[in-house]
Amino acid sequence: MAAALDQPYSSGFDPMNVLYEEAGSFKVGAVLAESDASLQVETAHGKRSKIKAASVLLRFEAPPLAELISKAEVLAAEIDTDFLWQCCDEAEFGFADLAREYCGHAPNALEAAAILIKLQSAPMYFYRKGKGRFRAAPADTLRAALAGVEKRRLQEEQIRAWAEELQCGTVPDALRVILPQLLYRPDRNRIETKALELACEACGLSAARLFERAGALPSSHDYHLGAFLFEHFAGDGGFSADISAGEPPELPLAAVAAFSLDDASTTEIDDAFSLTRLANGRYRVGIHIAAPGLGFAPGSALDKVARARMSTAYIPGRKITMLPPQVIERYSLAEGRDCPAVSLYLDINPLSHLVEGQETRVERVKIAANLRHHQVEALDAAFLAGEERGDLPFEAELFFLWRLALELEAARGKPATQQDRVDYNFYVENERVSIVERRRGAPLDKLVAELMISANNNWGRLLADRGVPAIYRTQSNGKVRMTTVASPHQGLGVSHYVWASSPLRRYIDLLNQWQLLACLSATAPPFGKNSADLLAAMREFELTYAAYDQFQSKMEHYWCLRWLLQEQVTLSKAQVLRDNLVKFEGIPLYVRVPSLPDLDVGSRVLLEIEGIDLIDNSVKARYKGPVESG
Repeated sequence: MAAALDQPYSSGFDPMNVLYEEAGSFKVGAVLAESDASLQVETAHGKRSKIKAASVLLRFEAPPLAELISKAEVLAAEIDTDFLWQCCDEAEFGFADLAREYCGHAPNALEAAAILIKLQSAPMYFYRKGKGRFRAAPADTLRAALAGVEKRRLQEEQIRAWAEELQCGTVPDALRVILPQLLYRPDRNRIETKALELACEACGLSAARLFERAGALPSSHDYHLGAFLFEHFAGDGGFSADISAGEPPELPLAAVAAFSLDDASTTEIDDAFSLTRLANGRYRVGIHIAAPGLGFAPGSALDKVARARMSTAYIPGRKITMLPPQVIERYSLAEGRDCPAVSLYLDINPLSHLVEGQETRVERVKIAANLRHHQVEALDAAFLAGEERGDLPFEAELFFLWRLALELEAARGKPATQQDRVDYNFYVENERVSIVERRRGAPLDKLVAELMISANNNWGRLLADRGVPAIYRTQSNGKVRMTTVASPHQGLGVSHYVWASSPLRRYIDLLNQWQLLACLSATAPPFGKNSADLLAAMREFELTYAAYDQFQSKMEHYWCLRWLLQEQVTLSKAQVLRDNLVKFEGIPLYVRVPSLPDLDVGSRVLLEIEGIDLIDNSVKARYKGPVESG
């Protein structure tokens, strides 16, 4: 193919019209005036423009100005692109030369314009190389490009087909197998996601609503729980069957009979207590903490599992443990067994209840009983009244420990808990939920809290005095934080405070236990001073623990909504917290009520429940009026 001259193709003598390129599109105009560098042209609609001479691609007289582009487009559509590509060799060419070869004669303006439009419209076949100049795509490149186009065409067909199935209430198998990803972390580059988005747009529904309508969501609860599991756990939160802890070393058996005090649903029993009368008239209080740190080491397979989870996650009706069940069973302080434990012994003057001596041991402890709150909760009222019932297990020991707790609290000068705060326990059984209020600061709660503070304070001081790194909880200026620097916890009124009393449930407690065990055995601790791994574990724990806590709050909100539906509540009393935020009475449900008038904080109001959406985890409530006093 001969190379074209670098001049606009002309179809006749002294033409008055030009075809030129402007902003990537072809236009035509009648020439009004011309210089070497520019032309004044007028379009068929009467608009006048100044264009560069270099933009002109074709000069012509016929067909009429207004018809060239439209007729050329019709003619271009009839040209077979593949055949036109076969007419080209590998060299660069001008459109007029290709038009001459394709037509077999000197092309007229219409034929030349048709070839130009065809070349411009097929960028896979023809690469633009300049003003009216092109180069045919290499055969291998063209085949790959055409294969890509065909692949995209087939994908578009598949997307439309899947979207139609979804709109009809059927979930295609290809979408069902990646359902969690589509719901919780959709990849918009995947055709499955594009099909889902197309169906959602057509139906006016969210992805969760669409899958719910199609029966792919077992329940709204599974939808919310699935999001949490997808984000933080593999699969359903289970464990590999081949992961286990080793047996602890041979340990001496303590000469005490210990008992624990927990909620009925507690399976990870971390702490137990004992009380022994000494020959000198003093009493020895034992605070016994489960010792899973004896069964596996940092860096082990089991440690990697625990560190990936960082904590047991609590959800109403369910919990996802940090450690596998077989490890919990082996190291939990279960009734009727001699269990490995780290024990803090406090020697107490029975008259003043002052601590006159202390010692920490690693040993086996006989667990005489696992007391549950419902078994001994009558002691709360008895202790406050200064009465001893005499008919409940370990009553005398609990009474002594409660009086000790009062002295420990007084010595710190700070309460162990917020006395006026109300906690809520959720019990879910057979899809029915019970929500039970429990006010903080009851004697049995104070007893446990004070003994745990004492253990964490003593062990924090021991680690700091021995120069063994640990992770502390500190508070200054009202801000609580975790740090590897031993600092006071002003809120608790203690000089040192580590979390070491829940090693079955919290990774930081487990890590601190490893450090404490090394300290007690005078061996090198697993985590040295300024350990990057220690700092990383602290940061990871804080992020994970906060995420778990946020999800627990979300699911408590969800079960409050379920309770409203279950009890068929249509009117409810609430208390104004601030602005239009209220708290429902009797349950920990916090809701914004747009219709709420400007009321004082603490005002009691009556709300009408207008709607509950379990997928969105939301409730609409309307202000009905004030709650009448009296």
